[in-house]
Amino acid sequence: MSLGLQSAADGANCVKVSKVIGRVSGSPSPKRAQIGREVSARLEANPAVKRAKVETAQIYTYPDFLSDAECDTLIALIDTNLRPSTLLATSEDPEYRTSDSSDLYRWSEDVFAIDERVAQLLGIPSENAETLQGQRYAPNQQFRAHCDYFHENSGYWQRMLETGGQRTWTAMAYLNDVEEGGATWFPRAGIRFKPKRGLLVIWNNMMPDGTPNYDTLHEGTRVVEGTKYIVTKWFREEAWIKGYVQTYLPGVENAD
Repeated sequence: MSLGLQSAADGANCVKVSKVIGRVSGSPSPKRAQIGREVSARLEANPAVKRAKVETAQIYTYPDFLSDAECDTLIALIDTNLRPSTLLATSEDPEYRTSDSSDLYRWSEDVFAIDERVAQLLGIPSENAETLQGQRYAPNQQFRAHCDYFHENSGYWQRMLETGGQRTWTAMAYLNDVEEGGATWFPRAGIRFKPKRGLLVIWNNMMPDGTPNYDTLHEGTRVVEGTKYIVTKWFREEAWIKGYVQTYLPGVENAD
């Protein structure tokens, strides 16, 4: 199943189309397709990056991308600025997303350096990136299966268009090892990543033609023992413009 020895273009073209097209909310986009080709070529040319052995999505890993000192700094920053994690749409399930989140100040010296390094790794302009967000998962906390791309038939889609458009790539780094649980599971792609300090996981949320890829469905599984810290960076197809976006706590209708 590995595509790691193929060229970037061949690898992208070999990604199988999701069989559940009805669960995909979006249309093809030449711009997103081009971003996908350029980023995958850049990653596959980097000897420190490995492509995951899955056929239905472009997923990559970069071990030890963050140093121990950087992980410790980010954990401390996350702990000083926590809020309950929210959703862009309402959910009746109070257990859907139970972690805490922290929007890190991108212009601080520590955060800016990491922000820029992630953007340079992918070759995407840093202005297309959302603010680096930290998440903390205590025991029994989780994030049920979801996709990072925006559903284009949703009520929030127009607001997303105004603030940078669709999410193309995701870069997520583990800041610590976890005693038990807390893996990131891609059930449709068929791969699971155990939290490992410093490991960066990168994936393309789009298919080769720029359509949202439902096979990037993933879940932050429940932490059983210990605390899990991660940081996530989402990249948009256009320059990201920070503005007010209504979000919701799981299980309730009020905004955050």
